Amino acid sequence: MNQDADVIVTGGGLAGLAAAVSLARAGLSVIHLAPAAPPDRRTSALMMPSVEFLRRTGLIGDPAEIGEALVAIRIIDATPRLIRAPETLFDAREIGLPAFGWNFANARLLALFHSAAPDSGLDTRNLAVTDYRREGDLGTVTLEDGTRLRAPLVVGADGKKSLIRAAAGITPREHRFDEAALVCDLELDRSVGGTSIEFHYPHGPFTLVPAGGNRANLVWIDEEHLLRQVQAEGPEALRAALLERSQRLFGNISLASPSFVFPLSTLTVDTAGRDGVALVGESAHAFPPIGAQGLNLGLRDVADLLAAVEATDRSAPDWGIAASAEYARRRSGDLARTGGMVDTLFRSLLAGMIPSQALRAGGLWALKLLPPLRRQAFALGMGAHD
Repeated sequence: MNQDADVIVTGGGLAGLAAAVSLARAGLSVIHLAPAAPPDRRTSALMMPSVEFLRRTGLIGDPAEIGEALVAIRIIDATPRLIRAPETLFDAREIGLPAFGWNFANARLLALFHSAAPDSGLDTRNLAVTDYRREGDLGTVTLEDGTRLRAPLVVGADGKKSLIRAAAGITPREHRFDEAALVCDLELDRSVGGTSIEFHYPHGPFTLVPAGGNRANLVWIDEEHLLRQVQAEGPEALRAALLERSQRLFGNISLASPSFVFPLSTLTVDTAGRDGVALVGESAHAFPPIGAQGLNLGLRDVADLLAAVEATDRSAPDWGIAASAEYARRRSGDLARTGGMVDTLFRSLLAGMIPSQALRAGGLWALKLLPPLRRQAFALGMGAHD
């Protein structure tokens, strides 16, 4: 049985495209199965380790040409709780960096990743996968047109409802929240500068992320029914709600894009790879947009996938199985650590019991007053891992 490529990557999102292009740039033959999708109007705040990975692998050039630097994070407890946390400012200069990271438009990143593809070694097809199975040393995917393709390693980057994950027998754990996220672009009277502003409300943060000039990207987490109701009432009702939530700290607000509401859930797996399958991005993990971990975690998947493939003897017929096992080993600690951090943080934001409020407020006081603890939190949030 002959193989069609070294690696087959399924899924056309940012993590899947980054995996396909970076593997091809590393000299492997890659088939990328990327069905067409609607334009991605969201933005991603990428921490410095992610930005450096993208630069090192040639996926982007100078981040200043395509994004907005995130130099500080300001947290404001806007809840009516009995025990409230102090207002806290985290500045990247405390850890010797000019910025924590950069805020990018997803559509711009997708375009740059595409442009970074090598002239040979990458075969991209606008076709969906309908079946996957392992046949000895090769993984076989069946496409919607009936074509069958084979490769030693198959990368599932096909999202929360991953067909590759299900066919490989990797069962996810999922939890759906009552909360959702409303996202859109805003024009403010007064700029947030390079500071990401987080107003913490009882059902989640209302975050303004710098987008250049007087623009900001909004991520508003609240009860899903409330967000959809405000959205349905029209632009003026939404604008009034935004003025209230922002406490008018930045003057008048106007909508610079349509708004979208996304339900929130978590998804985790016991292993990110086995038997010649490697899961990256939301096929392996999904969290609420807290702590800027979503795409950052996906790009750490891609970095470890590259490292696992490079550490594997590809002259062996079963190298795909060995690479997937090495990938799972490399990812296990980071996925467990980051998943625990994000889940704990999000649930603490929703906590209504006085002991939980006290713990959260005490934690922020500790971060505010103890520089060593604050630096440790910075390292974890930026993705430092063994």
